[in-house]
Amino acid sequence: MADQEGGGIERLTPPVPSMPWPRTMAATMSTQQVQQLAAATGAAMVALGVKMDLAPVADVDAGPGPSASNPDGRRSFSGDPATASSYTVAFIKGLIQSGAIPVVKHFPGLGGATGNTDNGPASTQSLSSLQSSGLVPFRAAVAAGATAVMIANAAVPGLTSLPASLSSSVITGLLRQQLGFNGLILTDSLSAGAISAAGYDLEHAAVAAVGAGADMVLFGSTLTPAQTALLSPAGVDANLRGIAGAIATAVSTGELPSSRLDSADEHVLDAGHVSLC
Repeated sequence: MADQEGGGIERLTPPVPSMPWPRTMAATMSTQQVQQLAAATGAAMVALGVKMDLAPVADVDAGPGPSASNPDGRRSFSGDPATASSYTVAFIKGLIQSGAIPVVKHFPGLGGATGNTDNGPASTQSLSSLQSSGLVPFRAAVAAGATAVMIANAAVPGLTSLPASLSSSVITGLLRQQLGFNGLILTDSLSAGAISAAGYDLEHAAVAAVGAGADMVLFGSTLTPAQTALLSPAGVDANLRGIAGAIATAVSTGELPSSRLDSADEHVLDAGHVSLC
């Protein structure tokens, strides 16, 4: 998997052809053109062996950025929910057409958030405001057959004071039950400042996220350049072993039902069209 959103968030360019910022796409291209561009991007990714694109950003945002204060900015297609919805769906359809797996993010919507969760704690708009704004593109994405959704690390006023990625109220209650999403659920990076500020180290955050309903946990992408330089392959391996050990311990103590892991496995395999038989 890789972040290939367009604009300044393109991890595989080159050799994958560059795209404009999503906001520029929506301002200068039709939805059909965006679908074709996403299909070409997905095909180039798949040719490299990268089958999952951590995109599109479905957040409804019209502000400047991305920046330390606003995680979205030009990463968002539009500050208008209907426009953001139509372009989100077009991008999803293009990736699926190419054989790539789209990941719609950052649920339940970071547009208008109080800050950037990479750096520290932040909150989305209130749940009541999200109903008519931030959640609109996600409802459209689910209806269009979205395969995977990434959960934000922001708290959601009116629903949870926890980071959304650790909250069963967000993942199971809002996304699974209310929006009816049955696909793969990923966390945003659990290395984010918002996670540590909530009192969780990486291992405990992973257990909490899986317990809340996440199927895959991500970490590491929010490290500073200095931290990244110190993170050797051995360090990554140690983190993976630590996370796996913490989850295994949580299952053995009954903190985490083994059925939750079975469900996560099924969602991972279904997203990749892999059969257990």
